[in-house]
This record gives sequence, structure tokens and C-alpha cells, in this order.
Amino acid sequence: MLAVVKSSPERGIEVRTDWPEPQAGPGQVLLEVAAASLCGTDRELYEWTPSAQAFGLNLPVVLGHEGSGTILEVGDGVEGLQAGDRVALESHLICGHCWACRTGNAHTCENTRILGMHIDGVFAERVAVPAEICVKLPDSVSLEVGALLESAGVAMHSVQRSGLAVAGQSVLVNGCGPVGLAIAQLSMTLGAAHVVAVEPNPYRRKQAEALGATVLEPTDPVVDACRDLAGGRGGFDVAFEVSGVRGVLPTLFESLRREATLVTVGHPSEPAPIDIAAYINKKQVTLRGIFGRRIWDTWEQLMLLVESGKVDLSWLVSHRLPLSDADQAIDLLTGEANKVLLVPSLTS
Repeated sequence: MLAVVKSSPERGIEVRTDWPEPQAGPGQVLLEVAAASLCGTDRELYEWTPSAQAFGLNLPVVLGHEGSGTILEVGDGVEGLQAGDRVALESHLICGHCWACRTGNAHTCENTRILGMHIDGVFAERVAVPAEICVKLPDSVSLEVGALLESAGVAMHSVQRSGLAVAGQSVLVNGCGPVGLAIAQLSMTLGAAHVVAVEPNPYRRKQAEALGATVLEPTDPVVDACRDLAGGRGGFDVAFEVSGVRGVLPTLFESLRREATLVTVGHPSEPAPIDIAAYINKKQVTLRGIFGRRIWDTWEQLMLLVESGKVDLSWLVSHRLPLSDADQAIDLLTGEANKVLLVPSLTS
């Protein structure tokens, strides 16, 4: 079987043509992968950066944690799923019995494992996964969009954590990769009065502008722009840090009003200093972080928005490549690209 594998703890990947065929064991389903989406973490894994190493991969492993496909077989004990079902995949495998799982906070499970890191992932023709991470797709949702739901779910979770539930709020999004763009789109769908997007990449700025956001470069006077748009509020209501750039937090704090909310999504490669006295205590800004999706209400809320047509994710796909071009797909992530899909049915 064709698969993209991280074999050893060093830079690079392997495109293998001899990877063993997976089998649907008890509680598992065998999936024919339709589409697998890349994200910045896949680039980190390719480069084998310190942040990638911190995930503690179970090497060798098939990469890929964002995907969708059609069920070919179901293993013993699987209920509610059958061959032919079209599904998207939650990438976090929870234990189901720790304190967090038992109290409705499974997204913070103490024993979380990750698809494509601790078990074989979706950069392959077929994959066997636990049935409990499968999410059935409605007929109106394509398999390509299904492959985007994991990352779009990060955006949905970010919005949930921000408390952005009331129309008329002003939103600042720093970083317009696919997750940042999805946050901007969701914010506007939920009635944000202003959405300001800050992004150095010209291609991504155009994408944010097409959504209707006010677009700035990092070198622009971001703080002044936000304060002007906010009028008498003194700053914006919510900011999302999606870039992972270490030094941007002071600008975001300064762009917010008192008692606003800052949600961090991107992972800086080094610790980022915060002036606790100035921003958390005196300005009383609420700082929140998110990782992955809230299982399962993030999926339910996002799926309803997508199925109803209120949110369209298909426009995020900019490239489709075969599995054999995985190296090229990873190179695209830093250029003029949004979501890059590996499609096993394609050939070079």
C-alpha cells in the first residue's frame, strides 16, 4: 500500500509503496481515504523541530491527522457504522475514563493520543481507526469538505472559547492561514461588527480581503486601527493569535479594550513573555488557549453550520496532489496556498 511515513527522528519523510495493509480490528473501521489535508504541524514533523519532537511520535508512523473517507469494513463490536458510510475523523483519541473525560471535558483528556502521530494516519490509501473518532457526513457535505472539518473545528473551538456569541463585537485575527481564515469567516457569520485580519503573506491577505475583513500587514499601525474602529470602547472585544509568532502578544493586548478576551491558537516555538500586571491584572483581559476541538459539541455546531450552508469551507482548498507528491505538498504550505489536500486516487 502507498503511504507517507515518518520513519526516524530526523528531517524528512518517506513515500512507501510497501506499507502493510491495515486491518479493522475490534472496535475499529477500515477506511478508504478520500482526502487528507495538510497543516502546519505536518511541516513541523517534516522538519523535526523541537515542537514536533514534543509530541512523542510512535515511530515509524504514517502521518496525517486531517482526513475523510468511505468505510470499507467494520470490526467486531462496532455499532452505528457500516460499510459505505462517508466519515470525517476527529484526530484526538481520548481514553474515556480520566477525570476530564468523565466530566465533559474530553478535549483535555490526560491520555490523549493523536492520529498520524501515535497511530497510523491518513496519508495513505487506507487506514484503520477507532470507530469512536468517526463522524458521519451528511449527504450535502463532500468528502473534500469532510477533510477540512478537523482544522475548521479548531477555528470553531477558538470562537467558542472567545465567548463570541453576540452580534456587534469587533474581532482581531492575527495570522491568516486556513485556521485564521476560518475564524474570520465564522466571526462574520456570527455577526461580528468588524473583523481585522493581520497577515504578512500577500496571497493570504487577498483571501482575507475576499471574505470581507479589513486587512493589515504586521508593520501597519494595528493598535491605532483597532482603536479607531472600536470608537469609544477603547479597543476590540476579541483577538485571536493564530500565527504562532512569539513577539505579537503585546500588540494584540494593546489592541483590546479593558475586560476583552485574547485566545491563543498558534504554538510559538519558544516561550512568549506576557506583562501580567499591565494586561491581565490592570487591563483585566481574559487570556485563553485552545488545542484541537471540544469533543463533541464543536463538531455538532460546525457541522450544522456547514450542512445548512451558513459556512462554506470548500473555497479553502487551493491544491490537490497525489500521495507521491507529499514533499511538494509540504513545500506549498509556506507559499501561495490555503488548504493542500493529498488525494490517494490521484496519480503523478
